[in-house]
Amino acid sequence: MAAIPKKKVEAREKVDREQKYSLEDGLDAVLSTAYAKFDESVDVAVKLGVDPRHADQMVRGTCVLPHGTGKTVRVLVFAKGEKEKEALDAGADVAGGEDLAKKIQEGWLEFDKAVATPDMMGVVGKLGKILGPRGMMPNPKVGTVTFDVGRAVSELKGGKVEFRVEKAGIVHVPVGRVSFGKEKLSENLKTLMESIIRLKPSTSKGVYLRGLSVSTTMGPGVKIDPQEIRNLIK
Repeated sequence: MAAIPKKKVEAREKVDREQKYSLEDGLDAVLSTAYAKFDESVDVAVKLGVDPRHADQMVRGTCVLPHGTGKTVRVLVFAKGEKEKEALDAGADVAGGEDLAKKIQEGWLEFDKAVATPDMMGVVGKLGKILGPRGMMPNPKVGTVTFDVGRAVSELKGGKVEFRVEKAGIVHVPVGRVSFGKEKLSENLKTLMESIIRLKPSTSKGVYLRGLSVSTTMGPGVKIDPQEIRNLIK
């Protein structure tokens, strides 16, 4: 068995894995565990009281983080005519129609998110087996199939994140970088939690927000008291 790096051991020792921290103390603890030479991502894992096997308990949505994620997002837009120009003017990295679809079918995937106007879905639909498994398929439920391509591009470039509850009832979402500092991370996290709480299914019984953990790319998870989050959102 490989030895655990000294810095990782030291990071773990800074956190009480059983304690549920306040948001402020928890973020202090998270930031204190960052030791990588790169600007580590800060990620949130939220345990929800839902059963994703039932369609009426699926939690899925989007949220525009006030300070973004710290990641440069490459946006591709399937559109034509004036909508193609609108997308490029809004900051899309590439826009087009059948030519782009063919390029993707040939193996090109130099983008992170895709947006499409509704009239282009006949072309985009053929790419489902390529884009779907990668989470890149445009979807009207998350606002990436729309004629308002300018807004969609601006939101994705500005820090819009998508989230979807997994089979185990957990939502994983990035909320920024270590370099953001506590204040910006706190604002991003609160905005995210407002969105998740607002999407509580009417069929969800008992406690909806069951657990919350925050961690850096390389650091240990730090538990945040879910009751404090509920109180903050109220």
